[in-house]
Amino acid sequence: MAFIDEIKAKAKSNKKTVILPESMDRRTFEAAAEILAEDIANLIIIGTDEEVKANSEGLDISKATIINPNTYEKTEAYIDGFVELRKAKGMTKEEATKTLLSDYMYYACMMVKMGDGDGIVSGACHSTANTLRPSLQIIKTAPGTKLVSAFFVMVVPDCEYGEDGVFVFGDCGLVQNPNPEELAAIAGSSAASFKQLVGKEPIVALLSHSSMGSAKHDDVTKVVEATKIAKEQYPEFAIDGELQADAAMVPSIGASKAPDSKVAGKANVLIFPDLDAGNIGYKLVQRLGKAEAYGPMCQGIAKPVNDLSRGCSAKDIVGVIAITAVQAQNN
Repeated sequence: MAFIDEIKAKAKSNKKTVILPESMDRRTFEAAAEILAEDIANLIIIGTDEEVKANSEGLDISKATIINPNTYEKTEAYIDGFVELRKAKGMTKEEATKTLLSDYMYYACMMVKMGDGDGIVSGACHSTANTLRPSLQIIKTAPGTKLVSAFFVMVVPDCEYGEDGVFVFGDCGLVQNPNPEELAAIAGSSAASFKQLVGKEPIVALLSHSSMGSAKHDDVTKVVEATKIAKEQYPEFAIDGELQADAAMVPSIGASKAPDSKVAGKANVLIFPDLDAGNIGYKLVQRLGKAEAYGPMCQGIAKPVNDLSRGCSAKDIVGVIAITAVQAQNN
């Protein structure tokens, strides 16, 4: 069974409620219609009657719950809750009202905070900052979280590497230039995400343009230090670096470049040294390798909140909703 089919089956087994705040985008409704037809998750779509009608024409979303913040009976409670959460920052009721009624992502976060939803998917027409800022202000980070970061699940067709072509790539969407401690935290979180979603043991490679000392540079030193920290902090996972991408994935090259490594040639979790490398890397694999790219998925927030690439398709959104539902089962 393909990765996304397995995720959908898991989601169906214990249905969760996922909130979609981007009622201003047609792709939201195309994805919603498919999710509802396949009975993968319960959906709440936030929007006015006009927004919903204009963007859902011809699609069956009758099983979705449509919530108009201007008329919904719980809006007042969400406003009061938002004021309470942000009163130390000087939040007034007037400001809270304006924010929740004009920015549906804030409204969605208050719904999750108050137990009226299990997760959120947004970002098809909003920036990552517009998705994560409300999440961190309202839902907050998960207990023990060192760093909120992002990952992609990459499913590469006809691929002999990784877990039958399935990989987790981190961080490709959020942390710009992680220091060694942050890079180690990304490695640990990404390993846990792989195990949760793929159900197999993660094999984690911290990537570089160098393999085991073949080059000397401050950028290499960062990855070396991050690998040492990650091994100490996450002994339950197989982690190694620094490794070039081919040494990480291809058995023959891994054996040649890093013969003593238990990760080289077997990696299914690839940790990029910075956001430039990660973003470029996942888009090359997606476009040239015709891979399915699900994400950026967030890790480290107290409830599942997942971003979307603004170039996503409705099919991509379906996958991210299904993954969000599975994350909510394990939350």
